[in-house]
Amino acid sequence: ILENQDLQDSIKPQKVEFRSLNFNSTLHWQPGRAREARDTVYFVQFKVYGQSMWQNKDDCWGIRNHVCDLTNETSDVQEPYYGRVKAVSAGIYSNWSLSCRFTPWRETVIGPPKVTVVHSNKSIILKLQAPHSPFKRKRGSKIPMTNYYDLLYQVFIINNFLDEQHKVLVYEGKDKVIKIEDLRPGASYCVMAKMYVPVLDRSSAYSSRQCTVL
Repeated sequence: ILENQDLQDSIKPQKVEFRSLNFNSTLHWQPGRAREARDTVYFVQFKVYGQSMWQNKDDCWGIRNHVCDLTNETSDVQEPYYGRVKAVSAGIYSNWSLSCRFTPWRETVIGPPKVTVVHSNKSIILKLQAPHSPFKRKRGSKIPMTNYYDLLYQVFIINNFLDEQHKVLVYEGKDKVIKIEDLRPGASYCVMAKMYVPVLDRSSAYSSRQCTVL
């Protein structure tokens, strides 16, 4: 029995955690401290905080991966959730390993906007597009993240291709088309943007840079 107990402990999954980008939410874990046997499989359950019943995630029942997609199961983004994982190896079942509480609205990472340079002469005109969630409207289009948060676009300009340290904030607001004026003809400029979430005081990563010569 002690040997079994040791084996149970040694295969128990470690570091069970949710990771989430734009509400695409996955549960991740690491194998137990025993070197992972080839026949180790994992079982995943989830529940809303406060519910007594755990629910099986059928697609992640007896899997070899260390990740399970729970995007659809966590679609009520204001609710707090838990996930848990157990391992089975050589007929021995570990105990469950529990994640921390996860509230998608609070904890998802918001991705950068998409930036398109539409025109440049003495000015640069940009089109900005907020990222989308994985959730769909009845018509089938994906719901943008702006439906869930009051988001601001932050647009930065870099005066030449090299000097990424000197980004200048040239716009903050909600407009999806913006014009950056009074630029030097013949000069090269790069533009990057972020999403800013005032209510959480958090910013996304920068978008990829769009460069243009006037």
